[in-house]
Amino acid sequence: MSDYPDAEGYIIIFTCNHCPYAIAYEDRIIKLHKDMAPKGYPVIAISPNDPKVQAEDSFEQMKIRAKDKGFPFPYAIDEGQKVYPKFGAERTPHVFLVDKDRVLQYIGAIDNNYKSADAADEHYLRDAIAALEKGEKPSPAVTKAIGCTIKTSK
Repeated sequence: MSDYPDAEGYIIIFTCNHCPYAIAYEDRIIKLHKDMAPKGYPVIAISPNDPKVQAEDSFEQMKIRAKDKGFPFPYAIDEGQKVYPKFGAERTPHVFLVDKDRVLQYIGAIDNNYKSADAADEHYLRDAIAALEKGEKPSPAVTKAIGCTIKTSK
């Protein structure tokens, strides 16, 4: 987050290479960053999975995926799986919207249809950002994240 000193907030998404839910959301995450980073809400993607448990989520594979998909946002690995528990992330993808004061404002899903952006009729994350832009609290502030469980050897 320190790479974005002028941010209005941060879209932190725990995601990974192998999960079909995470893959289904990749293009939406790219679009979110392209739409929201200029407004001060950059995406920071973090892979929380232990690569010893899920080899497709190794740092080397992450670099390949990020390059192939043209990720315009940072895609970091949670080395030693120390970050995701601090947020309470349980799935990939799992979204955490943090305001400029680093206060958590929204937790959950990007929208209500992982299969298709066009079929989604509730855009939880975009609505949460819109609420913050108006000086309001997001409602809902929590939705259920749908995706694969985080892979850990612990």
